[in-house]
Amino acid sequence: MLSKPIKKYRSGWISDIHLGTKGCAAEALLEFLRTHEFETLYIVGDLLDIWAMRRGIYWPQAHNDVIQKLLRAGRKGARVVYIPGNHDEYVAGYIGYYGAVEIERRAIHQTADGRRLLVIHGHELDTVVQNIKWLAFVGDVGYQFLLKLNEPINWMRRHLGLGYWSLSSAVKRNVKNAVSFVGEFEKSIVRYSETDHVSGVVCGHIHWPAIRKIEEVDYYNCGDWVESCSALVENFDGKIELLTDLRPRNASIPEIAALPINP
Repeated sequence: MLSKPIKKYRSGWISDIHLGTKGCAAEALLEFLRTHEFETLYIVGDLLDIWAMRRGIYWPQAHNDVIQKLLRAGRKGARVVYIPGNHDEYVAGYIGYYGAVEIERRAIHQTADGRRLLVIHGHELDTVVQNIKWLAFVGDVGYQFLLKLNEPINWMRRHLGLGYWSLSSAVKRNVKNAVSFVGEFEKSIVRYSETDHVSGVVCGHIHWPAIRKIEEVDYYNCGDWVESCSALVENFDGKIELLTDLRPRNASIPEIAALPINP
């Protein structure tokens, strides 16, 4: 069987991988990393899910392989920048260089066409995460229930020859309060970025992949590797694209573990 050709990009951004949970699409991410190479790769928060691992350890070989693949990319010459999120915020206490990986609280990325982009996870602008952490943990229960329902739904869809579909994602996109939260989050991120005098901002956190213009600022969200399996990539001319639904068509749907409704 012939291997897939490797696509090369100037930069890439992935976020909300949530290693340590059964919902993490680690195999899909590994396939993406095998077939895409970057001069600079940003991990935009929640690489690890410490919240979930405090409830019980889940760490299959595929999760270890993701870590090894990221480290190997650095050893082969890529610049790997890790910006911690709220689920792996303890890593923020170790800012600096660790072999081939840079750990930073935030970054400024300059595109090939000269634009400056602020890169942050985004939990800094989430008032629930910052001020009412117990409520974020309580929200975990509702999101866990929706994610659990994804499993039987997609078992049936596989037997009907249909692709992956996420009930939890559909609910988020159609419930008025969730849509309102996303809209306010995006506006807050854009306003926050203005102090850095940048032309755009790249973030994650809300598991909602997007590229749009908000108040003359370019807004980019990486999405996640639980539901959308998405990434942002920068071509060598500076153009940024959103790649979505990167889960292999023949991939099994992982058993789902708890993730918070306030990601």
